[in-house]
Amino acid sequence: MKTVGIVAEYNPFHNGHAYQLQEARRITGADYCIVVMSGDFVQRGTPALMDKYMRARAALENGADLVLELPVCYAVSSAEYFASGAVALLDKLGVTDALCFGSECGDIGLLSDFAGELVTESPAFQTALRKRMKEGSTYPQARNHALSVAAPHLTASLGVLQSPNNILGIEYLKALMRRHSSIEPHTLSRAGAGYHTASLDASYSSARAIRESINARGDILYVRDQMPLSAYDAMERAYGRTFPILPDDLSALLPYKLFLEQRQGYLSYLDVDEAFSDRTSRLLSSYTDYSSFCELLKTKNMTYTRVSRNLLHILLNILREDVLAFCAGDYIYYARMLGFRRAAEPLLRAVKERAAIPLLSRAADAEELIESGNGLKMFETDIRASHIYALLVQQKFGGALQNEYRRQIITV
Repeated sequence: MKTVGIVAEYNPFHNGHAYQLQEARRITGADYCIVVMSGDFVQRGTPALMDKYMRARAALENGADLVLELPVCYAVSSAEYFASGAVALLDKLGVTDALCFGSECGDIGLLSDFAGELVTESPAFQTALRKRMKEGSTYPQARNHALSVAAPHLTASLGVLQSPNNILGIEYLKALMRRHSSIEPHTLSRAGAGYHTASLDASYSSARAIRESINARGDILYVRDQMPLSAYDAMERAYGRTFPILPDDLSALLPYKLFLEQRQGYLSYLDVDEAFSDRTSRLLSSYTDYSSFCELLKTKNMTYTRVSRNLLHILLNILREDVLAFCAGDYIYYARMLGFRRAAEPLLRAVKERAAIPLLSRAADAEELIESGNGLKMFETDIRASHIYALLVQQKFGGALQNEYRRQIITV
């Protein structure tokens, strides 16, 4: 039995994702595919367009065999934390033979060379990095200079570090190297539109283009050709009932948390530094909505995405000291199932036999199965995030508030 792992957000699931699942099986010769997927909040610091169960079903109906939730503390963090948490989860399952990810360059050797240099951080690299940082360079600028000094053979390829999927791929490779993992990495050249492309003019449109089309047009008909029929049909059934959830749907919840803690500041939260905390507190009286506040807080050295992630860390109560403790404890304490294919029962049996962490199919079993105090704290953070997302859905569309402890995993 051979198994390939994929890390994804599927926000939403589209034709490019179906292609990746198909190609990942082909190039690795895998019998089964495990997807580690972000839950109800995603890395750019926003709620997912639709809930995690709906996205998990789309994956299972289009090539995945088992979908596991990436804990929210990693799902809404930097590329390094995101990749490290996901790789640790796949590694601890004891059944993952390969990891397949998309990249703009499609060259696993080149990405591995960059990852090796960045993991090693030779004395020459560290000296050059510190020098440029003291001179006022941003970290990416200083890193690129340090790489050109420590690894001159990579200088001509530094453009690789300008593309988001290349950067994330390098972080996956760094995480595998640090763990001395036996998981074999593979990369696929990204097909169709680029990560940041906002138009629906390609055979494989980006998830961003699909989200922005739904937001701008107030209709989903225009994205029908961009996703598998089963995924579109599910969207059509849910439209106006539980989906779409958009970034500005956070607008009413966020200021309450910010005002509540304005006096003491926000330094206890992951990635929040003193400058950001002070700026947030100072500008809070100018708050109008979520996206406008992100624009207001953005600076030359802090992107909109970093701002939105910081604000989400505050809203979801993701504390710096907790995440550092999680990482010190080797990142992952459980594998929470969102869904599986019935035909993949042999895979589930293998995971249960070989995994170094418990496999959770019911939230109610967490307290019994998760032995670590850090693990329970991580799980409680996941549950809280899911309930906040459920509150967003209820506020926007009405109906009963979904209780995460009563949700059933998806089976197809």
